[in-house]
Amino acid sequence: MAKSDAVRITTARSSAADDMRSRKRRYAISMSIRLVCFIAAVVAWPSWLSWVFAAAAVFVPLFAVVMANAGDQRDDGFSLPSNPSAYELTAHDGED
Repeated sequence: MAKSDAVRITTARSSAADDMRSRKRRYAISMSIRLVCFIAAVVAWPSWLSWVFAAAAVFVPLFAVVMANAGDQRDDGFSLPSNPSAYELTAHDGED
């Protein structure tokens, strides 16, 4: 009996709808943090801390876009064998 290798689907990407929902959620959280920074900058106006909050509010969108566009990065450490003795599917003579 030949040894059969199991096909693993645990590293399969999530559906497009789930991926989009996750990206929207990350972006909404980042923009909420930006809103809090703007409000904190207005509340703390006469101090130097207001400039820190204002700077954070300006630069948060840059990080928000990068975080929202970060794709599905799942990895369980599984990799396919790349040695020359690994089994591969081939067509028999006369098949295409």
